[in-house]
Amino acid sequence: MKHPDNMKLRAIMLTLVFLFLTGVAQANTRMPAFSLASAVDGETVDSSSFRGMALLVTFFATYCPPCRLEVNELKELQKEYAVNQFSVVALSMDRGSKGVANFMEERSINYPVLMATMQTSNDFGGVMSIPSAFLVNRDGDVVKRYMGYVGRDIFEKDIKSVLK
Repeated sequence: MKHPDNMKLRAIMLTLVFLFLTGVAQANTRMPAFSLASAVDGETVDSSSFRGMALLVTFFATYCPPCRLEVNELKELQKEYAVNQFSVVALSMDRGSKGVANFMEERSINYPVLMATMQTSNDFGGVMSIPSAFLVNRDGDVVKRYMGYVGRDIFEKDIKSVLK
């Protein structure tokens, strides 16, 4: 039987190798620039329109159960922290904006939802799973990456740290 500490070390090493090989964006890197269509009206939204704001950029899809679970928490965070120059920015991996626009209306989503491209996914370090999110400080630096479903408490604690 293998020693538990060796198994932990091996798991950590494999994770680091995976992150290195996939080119995953690391903390304290510049947020990639983007120009993407709004899921609501198709108008182009440029990342520069968020300059000076703290952001939680989340990659999602309407067919993804964990992504759907996060929506209410993201709406609450948007409502509570928007006054502090903060915004959730959701980047949809769906094909076609009509279903995304319907989803937004059904869920009364109060934050911008844009249609991601493969280039956008690659620019953020190769988003390999959804949901995936990136916390961006007011200087435009990615300070944290989240993979998978993350509860509101964790997001909120981290958001507060970049709003100081």
